[in-house]
Amino acid sequence: MSTPLADRMRPQTIDEVVGQSHILSKNGILYRIAQSGQATNLIFYGPPGTGKTTVARIIAKQAGKKLYKLNGTTASTADFKEIISSLDTFEGMNGVVLYLDEIQYLNKKQQQTLLEFLENGQITLIASTTENPYFYIYNAIISRSTVFEFKPVSPEEIEQALHRGVELLTKQAQEEEGVQLCVDDQVLRSIALSCGGDVRKSINTLEVAYLSAAVENGVKTITAEQLQSISQRAALRYDKSDDVHYDLLSALQKSVRGSDENAALHYLARLLEAGDLISPCRRLLVMASEDVGMAYPMCAVIVKACVDSALQLGLPEARIPLAQAVVTMATAPKSNSAYLAINQAMADVRAGKVGDFPRCLQNKHFDGAEVENKGQFYKYPHDYPDHYVRQQYLPDILQGTVYYHFGQNKTEDAARRYREMLLEHLAQREQNGEE
Repeated sequence: MSTPLADRMRPQTIDEVVGQSHILSKNGILYRIAQSGQATNLIFYGPPGTGKTTVARIIAKQAGKKLYKLNGTTASTADFKEIISSLDTFEGMNGVVLYLDEIQYLNKKQQQTLLEFLENGQITLIASTTENPYFYIYNAIISRSTVFEFKPVSPEEIEQALHRGVELLTKQAQEEEGVQLCVDDQVLRSIALSCGGDVRKSINTLEVAYLSAAVENGVKTITAEQLQSISQRAALRYDKSDDVHYDLLSALQKSVRGSDENAALHYLARLLEAGDLISPCRRLLVMASEDVGMAYPMCAVIVKACVDSALQLGLPEARIPLAQAVVTMATAPKSNSAYLAINQAMADVRAGKVGDFPRCLQNKHFDGAEVENKGQFYKYPHDYPDHYVRQQYLPDILQGTVYYHFGQNKTEDAARRYREMLLEHLAQREQNGEE
């Protein structure tokens, strides 16, 4: 058969679609839309091979409308005009469904061309994108559509599809070659795990394995060895410009922040295996100060040394110092006190709370004639016991403001106790009239 296995297996009803239970379960909103027989403007957002095209086909079929397919990478204004012209024909009398794949590649003018026909209901748009639609799709289209996120399909659900594929291939092997097909369940499990939640990729992998399988004694056997050459990098869906890139970096940082070194190593490995060295290095540097921070200040020095080593070594050796940095931070005590403090200080600055410098801090040593009490009156802390003296540092408008709060960890506890000791000694000197 010349038709690819994935096309022969394409679900014909919404109940046959695997995955997406959050929107396609019996009580899911998209399931009800598909079953209603009514088509509405929809935007499907998610990775490839998760059922976006299939669901669009089913909705158009259930609604009894003509389905047109365009791809944003090649679609032109002329293509839209051709579809619009079909609205006056017999096929378009009930309206049409336009399935627009990769809509993020259309420019604003092209997207605006569709608006008039979306509003009067002659064209129902079902668009799909692998990128966040709120960043790439014209707001007027989003406001007229309902957005649904399609998620990577779980290995267990992919296995269900693969078993259906094996049934078709078994029949094909008998009819075309007169042989039996043998596929171990563990092989199907390996395919499901290796394809990164992409159902189409898993089915294509199964088909390639079938076509390349050896026949012995009337049995065609798909082996685990075949899969190693077919899908050794199949799980990597990665592009520095897409959401997966930022999801991986986010997952890396949140795993370190959550003190889960194993998860952090997993996400680091995915970044490095995709050949991305710079992004994790930059993220690790900020994590050392944002998430470990004052609880272990030397961590920033250690991470900087590890990053410098990684950049000098390059991949694959770079993985070793970066792993050291990740494990060091994940197992270290955590504090975001400095991070919160600078955020609050910058918020005040942006709000206009700046004020004049206290006179004692200014870089001038004389006053004009208008100043009655002349003098800078700066107290040099090193001239005082404990190298500490009380004087104004914040502008008048911010007097008494506290940005930094000591965290609950060994290092900051020691710093807090030291500060309390300074204030206690100062109070004693002031009480004795020594200040």
